[in-house]
Amino acid sequence: MQSLPVSVAAFAERLDALGWVRSLWVGGSLATGDHVPGVSDLDLVAVVDGPVDASRTAVLIGLHRELDRGVADGADLGCVYVDEARLLSAPTRHPTWTHGVLVDRPLSGISRAELVLHGSAVLGRSPLDLLPPVSADDVRAAARAELAGYWTWAARRPYLWSDTSFVDLGLTSMARGRHALRTGTLLTKTAAIEVAHAPGWLIEDMRARRSGAVVGSPRLRAGWVGWRDAWMTTRSAEVPRA
Repeated sequence: MQSLPVSVAAFAERLDALGWVRSLWVGGSLATGDHVPGVSDLDLVAVVDGPVDASRTAVLIGLHRELDRGVADGADLGCVYVDEARLLSAPTRHPTWTHGVLVDRPLSGISRAELVLHGSAVLGRSPLDLLPPVSADDVRAAARAELAGYWTWAARRPYLWSDTSFVDLGLTSMARGRHALRTGTLLTKTAAIEVAHAPGWLIEDMRARRSGAVVGSPRLRAGWVGWRDAWMTTRSAEVPRA
């Protein structure tokens, strides 16, 4: 894992002081060594000792807003809060701080796989202590679920693909999904750019944006490439495999 950002260390200290957060895990690009400061999100999972009720929700919102105005400003620090008693219930939605708001989201199969295969604990027990092992077939199932779920929904809404950042996310997600289905292993976003189904000019633009450069791409052309790739990839993911 890459060195711990100051924002994560400060966040861990604040959560530890609450008394009801039992573990804090690092996942996503920081866990896999693919984190790019100023570009990548910080994906964290907190395991708590019970439900996040109204009083706890208020505390978390205040805590995150304070951090986002201070040491975590611009870091896109997000965290899923999982009641330990519901940790193994995959379809369950959990309070999640993301991009300045608290919403309810599931802890996806891909996120669970990243935690088991690459994650580490900032507080408390390791992901390996609480989550079951992840096999290649588990990774394939998780990838198929994401492609057949959210990305199928997105492929049916072409207007979403006018946003270049969404195109980058879509193309790398499709490449990662195909890789997971084929190999049963995870691929980083940086590596996914190199095998994305996109023309050379768009690959170059994606590389530059991943490195933190401000580079524009023709919105309609890029949007068409991204939408078409998502449409074709999600359709193939819906076909049962032997």
